[in-house]
Amino acid sequence: MSEPTQTARTVAESQSERSEIVFPNDSNGIGNLFGGRLMQYIDLVAAMAASRHARAICITASMDHLDFVAPVKIGELLILKASVNRAYRTSMEVGVRVMVEDVRQQKLRHVSSAYLTFVAVDQTGNKLEVPQVIPETEHQKRRYEDAGRRREMRAEETRRKREQRAELTPTWHI
Repeated sequence: MSEPTQTARTVAESQSERSEIVFPNDSNGIGNLFGGRLMQYIDLVAAMAASRHARAICITASMDHLDFVAPVKIGELLILKASVNRAYRTSMEVGVRVMVEDVRQQKLRHVSSAYLTFVAVDQTGNKLEVPQVIPETEHQKRRYEDAGRRREMRAEETRRKREQRAELTPTWHI
């Protein structure tokens, strides 16, 4: 693992945005964007934010929470925004907010949110230490604190799942 050589960075330095128009091949039989396609877009914009923060290759460790708030239809303009909420030694939490823009009425509506954890790695896949996050606004400070609480919840859920898996029959025995 690398030595910490990077200084802390602001949330603004990681902010990333991606826009996509929803086409028929991205949609199901009733014209709604496939959930898996939205997950792909979320993962991409989150990886951009993590890489900007770490200034390194970042790999997805988990997507711990994803809400599909409203459907996205063919022809709508998706806007995905991501930034690093908090960084730890080698990992960071990235928050993503997904909006749909009605370009005719110039209105935005929220359609999805997600939290992902990324790990920074070098060219050979070894973990790298990442810089800490400097939250500047009240909103960023709240997200920073919330990320700490979510990390505790993830750790507890991991412990709980490990115990449950020990009691279950492995799927390869089916």
